[in-house]
Amino acid sequence: MPAVRPRDRLLIPTALAALLLAVAGPAHADKGFGETDGGGGTDTGAGIDGDTVSVTAGGVVYDRSKNGGGGSSGALTSTTSWSPPACWYAPKYTPEQLQEHLEPIWEADSTGYEWDAAQREKYNAADEEKGFNKHKSGKGYWWDSYVNDDFPPGWEACDEGPFWVDTGDAPPAAMENAVTPAILAQLAYAQVRVPATEVTLAPAGTTKVNLPTWAWLDGADFKPVSVTASVPALGIEATATAEPVSLTIEPGTPDADTYPASGTCALTDGRIGEPYAKGKADRTPPCGVKYERSSGDATFPLQATLTWKVTWTGSDGDGGDLPDGEFGATQDVVVQEIQAINR
Repeated sequence: MPAVRPRDRLLIPTALAALLLAVAGPAHADKGFGETDGGGGTDTGAGIDGDTVSVTAGGVVYDRSKNGGGGSSGALTSTTSWSPPACWYAPKYTPEQLQEHLEPIWEADSTGYEWDAAQREKYNAADEEKGFNKHKSGKGYWWDSYVNDDFPPGWEACDEGPFWVDTGDAPPAAMENAVTPAILAQLAYAQVRVPATEVTLAPAGTTKVNLPTWAWLDGADFKPVSVTASVPALGIEATATAEPVSLTIEPGTPDADTYPASGTCALTDGRIGEPYAKGKADRTPPCGVKYERSSGDATFPLQATLTWKVTWTGSDGDGGDLPDGEFGATQDVVVQEIQAINR
C-alpha cells in the first residue's frame, strides 16, 4: 500500500475494506448509501424488475439486460491507451451511516487521539442533533470515493475524505472525479461484454494450399450490445453501446495472404464477408485467407478479432464516441497439400 499522508488517514478504513473485498470476498466491505445487501450480506446485490436485471456495486447501478452473454463472451480491449476511471466520487453515506462508519474507527484509537479529535470536531460529532449533518437528513448525502474493483493504477488518486453535497447542488468543482453521466458512460464501457468471434470458413475444417478460403460472419450474430450505468440518488445515467464494424484476420503463419490484403473486412449490409456458394470457386473472396504451405501434422491458429465502435448517451443530453474496442478468438485451421494423381 502507498505511503499514507495525514489527510489520507480517514480513507484507510475505506481502502482497507476494498482490499479485504478483493482478497476475502465482498462480505467484508463497508456498505454505504446506494449499495444493496442482496440478501447475502455483501455490498454487491442483484435485483430483478421485469426484464431488467441490475447489479449494484460502488454506488453505481448497472443494467446489463442488453449486454452480450454466454460463456464465450468477454470484455472489450480499448484500441487506444484509454482506460475507465480507476476511482470516482459519488453519494455514499446518509448522516446516520457516516456516523456508524466513523465512530467505531475513532473508538478503536487506530488513527491517534489528535487526529480523531480533529475529525470529531470536523463532523460536529458531539452535537446529537446536528452532528454529521443529521439536521439535513433527506436533503443531501455525504460523498466519498469508490474504487474500480480491479484496483488499476491510479485507484488511490481519489484521496479526499467524505464531503457533504446538498440535494440539487453540484459537487465542489475541485472534485474532478465527481460522478457525471460522462464518467458513468466510461464505467458502463468497462461492463460491456461481447460474443466471441468465430468466423465461418469455406472450405470448413480443412482447406488446401493455395486455395482461397472464404470467411464470413452473420451480422445477426453480432447485434449491438449495451450497458446502462446510473446513480439513482442523483437521477443520472449513461448508456454505452457497442456495435461491430470490422473483422481482422490473422492467419497464424506468415506464409499466407489475406483478403483484403490488410486483413480487415468491413461490415457491409449487416454482415462481414460473404458466404461461399457454388459457382463462386473462381472468384476472389471479399474476406478470407489463402495459405501458401501445409500445416503438416499440426494446425494454424487463425485469430479473428472483431472491432466494435462504442458510443454513449447521457441523461443530461450529452454523448459521443468512446474508444473502439476489440475482442477476438482463435480457431485451428488444418491446411493440406493438394494431392496430385499420377496415371
